[in-house]
Amino acid sequence: MRDCGDSDYQSRQAAYDLKKLRGKDVVRRVGKTRHYEPTSSGLRALAALLVLRDTVIKPLLAASLETRPTHGAQNPTTLDNHYEAIRAGMQGVFRELGLAA
Repeated sequence: MRDCGDSDYQSRQAAYDLKKLRGKDVVRRVGKTRHYEPTSSGLRALAALLVLRDTVIKPLLAASLETRPTHGAQNPTTLDNHYEAIRAGMQGVFRELGLAA
């Protein structure tokens, strides 16, 4: 889960991560073993997080770096209009925070 190599990831870090995941009810221990399994609510939360990251957050960050205006979709759907509103709102937030010109 972390952005480090296998040699940098120590057992203490794994224990810490497992403790956090157990506390958030994402995984549970299988019996009295050292094995863990994801909970159904944990899988739903992780799937939702991945979808948000890949379909919303990454495109918004990429669009915020764009300096010239786009022409937009030729036949915009309601969803396209919502994404455009979010992109425009995020540009305002970035401008207020001093992250974008």
